[in-house]
Amino acid sequence: MQQYDVVILGGGPAGLAAAIKAKEEGIDNILILERDSSMGGILNQCIHNGFGLHTFKEELTGPEYAQRFVDKVEEMKIPYRLNTMIIDVSEDKIITAINEEDGIIEIKAQAIVLAMGCRERPRGAINIPGARCSGIYSAGTAQKFVNIEGKMPGKEVVILGSGDIGLIMARRMTFEGAKVKAVVELMPYSGGLKRNIVQCLDDYGIPLKLAHTITNIEGKDRVTGVTIAKVDENLKPIKETEEYIKCDTLLLSVGLLPENELSRTAGVKLGVTGGPEVDERMQTNVEGIFACGNVLHVHDLVDFVTEESYNAGKNAADYIKGKRVEGNNTIELVAENGVGYTVPKTINAGNVDNTIDVRFRVRNVFSDSYISVYFDGEREVHRKKKVLAPGEMETVKLNKAMFEKYPNCKKITVKVEGE
Repeated sequence: MQQYDVVILGGGPAGLAAAIKAKEEGIDNILILERDSSMGGILNQCIHNGFGLHTFKEELTGPEYAQRFVDKVEEMKIPYRLNTMIIDVSEDKIITAINEEDGIIEIKAQAIVLAMGCRERPRGAINIPGARCSGIYSAGTAQKFVNIEGKMPGKEVVILGSGDIGLIMARRMTFEGAKVKAVVELMPYSGGLKRNIVQCLDDYGIPLKLAHTITNIEGKDRVTGVTIAKVDENLKPIKETEEYIKCDTLLLSVGLLPENELSRTAGVKLGVTGGPEVDERMQTNVEGIFACGNVLHVHDLVDFVTEESYNAGKNAADYIKGKRVEGNNTIELVAENGVGYTVPKTINAGNVDNTIDVRFRVRNVFSDSYISVYFDGEREVHRKKKVLAPGEMETVKLNKAMFEKYPNCKKITVKVEGE
C-alpha cells in the first residue's frame, strides 16, 4: 500500500490550490488524483474572461487561470496521477483508485483534501414533461461541445434556468451563430450574477422570462419546440399563459450539486448545501479529512474557491505537523431569517488568528436590508446591503476581538434584517 502525507482528491482549481499551499507549508509527500486527462477541472472549458480579478488583480480566461496553478504544481514538483478514478475512500483514510497504467491501487493518507467539485442537475431531477428526444443538453455539456470539441449542439436554442453557466452559454451560442430564443427561469429572480445578466443577455437582446417554466417538450427524434408558461406564487404553471417556442435545442441550467459520493463513503457529514459541514480549518467531522471549493458549496467566483482551498491546504499541513485545536470552545454557526447556510458550520475561537471569513447565500431577493451577526444574542455586525440575491455569495469577516469579547459564546447567528 502506497503512503502519502496529503492526498488531494481532484485536480481542478480547488485541488491545485490546496496542494500548492500544503507544499508551501513544508509538506513534501503529496499526491493529486484526477480522473480527467488533464488538470484544471471545469476551467478548461470556460474560455470566457472574468477570472482572477481578486487573486491576480487582472482579468483572465478560465484556462489561463487554471494554467497558472498547473504551472506552479509542475514547478514545485508535486506528484499527480491523471485518468485515475477514485472508487472508495474509507474512514481510516484509505483511498482505492483505478487507472489503466497501475490497475487498482490503494493509498494510505494521513490527511485527505476533498476537492471533487460539483456536477449539473440533470433533466431527470426536475421532471420536465414531454418527449425524450435528442437535442436536450445540460449547459455544461453544451459548453464542452462548443469550446473543447468545436461542435455546435444546435441553431435555435431555448435555455431553462438562469444560472451563470446558462447565461454564459446564451452569449456563447449567439457568438457561434445560433439564435437564442429565450432564457426561462422558474423563480421571480435570476440564479446568476448581475454582471452576467447584463453582459450575456441584455447586451445581445436575449429575453429573460422570469417566473416561467417549460410545460412540454415536443419532438420525436429531435426537439422541435417547447411550451412555456408563467407560474403562480406556488410555482405552478398557469394554463392560460402558455406560449409555444420553436427550437431544435434545449439547454438545462437548473443548478449545481456538490459531488459527494466519496465523502459519504468516508463517513463525512453533509449539510444543507449537499456538501460537508466543516469547521474554521475546513476540516470535516472525520479527523484529517478536509474539504474546499465546489464540493463544499457552489461558488460564483473561482477566486473564492482559491482562498478557501489555500486555507484547507494549510490546515491539512498543520494537521500532519501535529498542530492541534487551540482551546475547546466550539461555537456553532446558525443561519436564520433568509440565510440558507454558513461555511464554516462551527468555529473554534482559539484557531482564529486575525479574521475569519464566513460565507453564505440568501434564500430570496432582499432590497435595502442588513446582514447581521449575533454572538449569543448580541449583535456585532450590522451591514447595509442594497441588494441581496441567491445568485451571489456573500461574505462577512469576523475578527479575533469579537471572539475575545465573548469568550463563552456558544452560538453565532447570521441573518437578514430589515433595519
